[in-house]
Amino acid sequence: MPMTIVVTRDVADRYRGFLASIMPEIGPGVFVSPELSRGVRERVWAVLSGWWDGAPGGSITLVWKDDAAPGRLGLLTLGLPPRTLADLDSVLLVRRG
Repeated sequence: MPMTIVVTRDVADRYRGFLASIMPEIGPGVFVSPELSRGVRERVWAVLSGWWDGAPGGSITLVWKDDAAPGRLGLLTLGLPPRTLADLDSVLLVRRG
């Protein structure tokens, strides 16, 4: 089970309250879990995404170790600007949009 990190910025209190019930908040809006299973991570993202669809605002970024992804980092985002990871000649870059 890989390390999982969620970073929130300018979100409603319900997001932070929900995340704090699952993961410790190590800094303002930064939540971590050293051993979060894929199933739990997917359910957490489903809750966050569902709330986001009803009342978007701020941004949420979820990062975890994913051996199949560029740089071995899985990345999901809500809010603007959306970001993706790209591997350019073994250099990991963040692409907006």
